[in-house]
Amino acid sequence: MSASTTPSSRPAVTEREAREVAEAAREQHWRKPSFAKELFLGRFRLDLIHPHPLPDDEAAQRGEEFLAKLRDFVETKVDGALIEREARIPDDVIDGLKELGAFGMKIDTKYGGLGLGQVYYNKALTLAGSASPAIGVLLSAHQSIGVPQPLKLFGTQEQRERFLPRCARTDISAFLLTEPDVGSDPARLATTAIPDGDDYVLDGVKLWTTNGVVADLLVVMARVPKSEGHRGGITAFVVETNAPGVTVENRNAFMGLRGIENGVTRFHQVRVPAANRVGEEGQGLKIALTTLNTGRLSLPASCVAAGKWCLKIAREWTAAREQWGKPVAHHEAVGSKISFIAATTFALEAVTDLASQMADEDRNDIRIEGALAKLYASEMAWTMADELVQIRGGRGFETADSLRARGERGVPAEQLLRDLRINRIFEGSTEVMHLLIAREAVDAHLSVAGDLIDPEKSLGDKARAGANAGVFYAKWLPKLVAGPGQLPASYGEFKHEVDLSGHLRYVERTARKLARSTFYAMSRWQGRMESKQGFLGRIVDIGAELFAMSASCVRAELLRSQGDHGREAYQLADVFCRQSRIRVEELFTRLWTNTDDLDRKVVKGVLSGTYEWLEQGIVDPSGDGPWIADATPGPSQRENVHRPIR
Repeated sequence: MSASTTPSSRPAVTEREAREVAEAAREQHWRKPSFAKELFLGRFRLDLIHPHPLPDDEAAQRGEEFLAKLRDFVETKVDGALIEREARIPDDVIDGLKELGAFGMKIDTKYGGLGLGQVYYNKALTLAGSASPAIGVLLSAHQSIGVPQPLKLFGTQEQRERFLPRCARTDISAFLLTEPDVGSDPARLATTAIPDGDDYVLDGVKLWTTNGVVADLLVVMARVPKSEGHRGGITAFVVETNAPGVTVENRNAFMGLRGIENGVTRFHQVRVPAANRVGEEGQGLKIALTTLNTGRLSLPASCVAAGKWCLKIAREWTAAREQWGKPVAHHEAVGSKISFIAATTFALEAVTDLASQMADEDRNDIRIEGALAKLYASEMAWTMADELVQIRGGRGFETADSLRARGERGVPAEQLLRDLRINRIFEGSTEVMHLLIAREAVDAHLSVAGDLIDPEKSLGDKARAGANAGVFYAKWLPKLVAGPGQLPASYGEFKHEVDLSGHLRYVERTARKLARSTFYAMSRWQGRMESKQGFLGRIVDIGAELFAMSASCVRAELLRSQGDHGREAYQLADVFCRQSRIRVEELFTRLWTNTDDLDRKVVKGVLSGTYEWLEQGIVDPSGDGPWIADATPGPSQRENVHRPIR
């Protein structure tokens, strides 16, 4: 096929076809145990996370040495207020991070990287992100989802030798999947890669390309047409940003993370050598999803940084600020917020460290744990930041520059709230994460009984599925009746001055209750289960709370055994678990008592114009223009704002 062939228009995709694409991209099998998967099945496998795994001595020493260097750098060279004010990370800061090796933290030492594991990589992101969240994003977008991680997992030896040394020290990378009209539904991907001899020719437009404005190397997802000798499908490519036909058309601006280099990138007749294809044709989405299994853990790291800072500011401010004769911290309405921030910060660090160490050990399949960590941390960090703004009152709403200008400490609480908001959208929105995790959580059920609820399956298929389901459920359901959570002496090793054993018994009992609720819902709704997104979201949120409770207790016991603030850790874990249990009970109530059906009726009315009268009495400041920008393939008509940093 000639390179001059006009790229195909955006594919027309049915709902079922979109689901089939997503299903084909996910990992189909569970080759290793998964704590979270077992939890959703009603099996509390504490042995998979306790005793808490730890890095080996050599990895810990290498990690601590780098953290010391990074701390000195961010304390002396990084001005977070300047980055916020100028909406740009200074080039000399980026150059300094390159010299420090921060762009090669996760890259093997044989390619010039530091060879850090996920644990110390995340600790470094926490530290760097506390100085400037934009720096945390720059580093994580480069090596969590950019060129290094896909090549580590799927690249050829030749590709690793060509690109990883560059990524470790000199080149910045970015990951390009999203398009102006394609978000979490990649079946509609319109960017094409047309085979032409030993090359592919790329055409299309990519949106929200974090690092894209300054990147030297890109991982690009494009659709290869099926043809003779080409299986086709969504495929991953490493693309040089300076290649002819690559244009960065816009540097996007956002409510938060003002220093990130996020843009719109157009590809017009861009020739990419077949040697730059990552994996096989059609493996692009699988590569993206597998990369994100650990890549998502960079977001919880930034949320841990936010929690720690919220706690520090809340402690210092509420001790200094007096109202009605005493520090505001001693007023219960404020004190409860401080307690929530402290307990939740402990839990988020526990979840992040546990999931990270599990990723390093590679003994467990952490696709659910990583997704739960991202989901839970992004939601809870946002709540903590909101509570900090409330604790600060009017000063929480005031910018740091304004506070400094009138002689007070420049506390950027409102900036933190703006910066954190994107975490509930980045790398899978909360709503998408609910669906992704729910699909994995019910995988065992669909494996044995999926054909029963598939309207397109034959009677013979349904009969076989019924027989398989009967065998599975005959063994599984009786195990949900009783367990260690009903025995008062269970988990006694977690009983010291503060008793955490009761919380672990609660997790075990509740995991069985969660599994029973899921089974009942599948029996009730069968094929309609996938449309019950409200129910599925609550199921996932319960699982996230149970995972966080488990991680908190295990971390508290680790710290106690090490003599490292063990008593205080037990106190924080106890408070967190008590707060979490209240949330869990509310979620269980809302499984069956909710307004989901009424909400759907209201939505139909809103879309049909039934309530349009309610919108009267305002003016809309949005102005004119299309909801989605035109992304028709073709040559760029705009100036290239690509800004490589050398």
